[in-house]
Parts: sequence; C-alpha cells; structure tokens
Amino acid sequence: MTDEDDIARGLEDVTVAETRLSSIDGEAGELVIGGFPLAELAGNVTFEETVFLLREDRLPNESELASFREDLASRRAIAPETRETLRAAAEDGLPAMDVLRMGVAAANLGGDADGAGGTDEKQELGDLSDDALTAIAVMPTVVAAYWRYREGDEPVAPREDLGHAANYLYMLTGEEPDEAAVRGLETYLNTVIDHGLNASTFTARCIASTESDVFSAVTGAVGALKGPLHGGAPGPVLEMLIDIHESGDPEAAVRERLDAGERLMGFGHRVYSVRDPRAAVLSDAAESFYEESGDTDFFESAREAERVGVEALAEHKPGRRLETNVEFYTAVLLHGIGIPRELFTATFGVARVGGWTAHCLEQREDNRIVRPRARYVGETDRAWTPVGER
Repeated sequence: MTDEDDIARGLEDVTVAETRLSSIDGEAGELVIGGFPLAELAGNVTFEETVFLLREDRLPNESELASFREDLASRRAIAPETRETLRAAAEDGLPAMDVLRMGVAAANLGGDADGAGGTDEKQELGDLSDDALTAIAVMPTVVAAYWRYREGDEPVAPREDLGHAANYLYMLTGEEPDEAAVRGLETYLNTVIDHGLNASTFTARCIASTESDVFSAVTGAVGALKGPLHGGAPGPVLEMLIDIHESGDPEAAVRERLDAGERLMGFGHRVYSVRDPRAAVLSDAAESFYEESGDTDFFESAREAERVGVEALAEHKPGRRLETNVEFYTAVLLHGIGIPRELFTATFGVARVGGWTAHCLEQREDNRIVRPRARYVGETDRAWTPVGER
C-alpha cells in the first residue's frame, strides 16, 4: 500500500511535462516567457508578438508580425447564434465567466466544418493551430459583447485595423482608446499570458492529451479559471483597495484590517517566496498609466497600502515573507484603464488563452495521455443484496 506521505496532494512539486513556454523560479522571484525575462518582454512588445513567440519560439520580424496581426484580426467576429446566446445570458444576469465558457464553446459556429473543432476525429496539428488562433481572437469579442448586452447596449463590431488590446477596449466602450490605456492593457496581457502548469493550463493540456479539439480544451480551462482559488482574486483586491483609499488613511486602514483578523488580499503566493515578479511589472505599468492620466491619488494610496501591508504582515506573521502578488497590481491597473471589476477574471482569460493554446499545441507535438493514479480508500468487502432486502 502507498503511504499517506507518498501522495502528492494537488500534484504539488510533481513534474509531468517539459515546456519551452515559461519558467518560474519561486525562490528568486523570476519569470521567463519564451526565453525572455518578464520585465524585458511585457512592456516592450504587443500581445500579438507574445502570442507569436509562444507559438513559434521566436519573435516575429516586421512582415511576419503584420501578416500575423491581419490573420488574428480577421477571426474576431462571432456568429449570430453565439451573440443571441450571449444576449440571453446577460439578460439572465449570469456572471462573465459562465458566459465566456458558453461563448468559447460556440466559437466555431459558422466556420469551416472541415477539420474544425468539435468533430469526433483526431485533429492534425495544422487544424489545431488554426483553431487556436480563432479561440484567441474571439475571446475579447465574447467578453465585450456580453458586457454591452448587460449594460443595455448593442455589441460593437470588432475593427480589424486595431491591435488586439486596443480592439478589446474599443468593443467595450464603442470609443477608440487612448494610447496610455492600450499600453497598460498590452502590458497586462503579456504579463499573465503564461505561468507554468497552473490549474487552468494543466486542465487544457489534460484535455489536449486526449486528442480532443482546442475549443474543448479552452472551454475546460475557462471552467478552471472561474474558481476563486485560481482567477478570482483581483476583484476582492480592488474592493479592499477602494475601501482603504476612501478611508483617507491607508496605514490605519490596513492595520485595522489585520488587527480585526481580516485577510489582506493580494499578498503572498503559493509559488513565490518573494515578491511576485508580475507585481513588479504591473506596478511600473500602473505608475506610468496613472501619471499620464494626471490623477495619481488612487495609485499612491495603493502603493502606501502595499508598503504598510508588507510591514504589518511581517509583524503579524513573523518568519513568512508575504509580499504583493499579481492580483494586487492587476486590480490597480485594470481599474485605472477602465475595465469593469466584473470583467477582471474574464480579462485574465483573454490573456491566458494565448498560453493555454500554446500548451495544447506543445502537448500534441509529443503526446501522451495524462493518466495519473488515485489511491483507493473505500470499502472492499461489500456484497450485493436485492433492493427490498437493504
């Protein structure tokens, strides 16, 4: 029999795959995306370039990038049947992640049936790659259409002349976004596009390992991301930061929360024993955005909350180094850009689908179906009896 200590609960520290997509050093607080340190990549390239990097293992040249952008932009439209599903879901008040799951599952409606996701036959890598681009392209359209319906407006059709990040903001508001907002969102999308074998990415790879289609894998990943232990923290972080900001005294507000036994949201991470490198990148992006906007009050309040929070947590929990994680400055940056709080996790999905689909393709390059074991702990000596004798 297997000893209890031999069971890797949650598969923690179990290596199950090789990947060239991202590398995490939790002790040093380092994240590498496609060979580039995160801080070097995130603020300097477009989201399309990062997607290309994960797919091709290199950054594109100018002509390749133009062609890739054009291909991705041409896939943004969703079928009328999908829009009606989104309308009904919005009218019923369903949350964004439920609607995103529905929209992604229907992403291949109205497309070419030959080799498209949803068939019962094994897809070739070329078809998987094609469907992966469609999944990446339609997710912002799904989220934006849902939000417009929810607000009582009609969806805004995507524009092929705008980049991925700019088009997402445009579809949400109907207005062409300013450059500061686009650059802030672009940095965010690049920062969270991939992060090792987290729960949603592992879900996508498991589904891909069965030789299912990309839309099924992404739909499953969306379901995993919906869970509050994975993708749901930035919303509560924003609520906390707004309360702290409105108190007028960030230091007192933070310490009062801890003294009352409340949790400080946005601090600590299961992987990183130091500050999350994504927090550093997003902090810089948020600072740039708020300075350019001319209103830095909320950002300064958040930064003070971070400073006091780190100090107070060290006092309350000596021996543990609890610093800000990606959710903290995700909340600060997305709030400033104008992304509604209700769409924070869905916007996370808009970014992470680039990683999910790259992992699906990588899994299929040298595939073996994921099939771990479970230790049976139930009864073994039961005997069947007719229902009237039980």
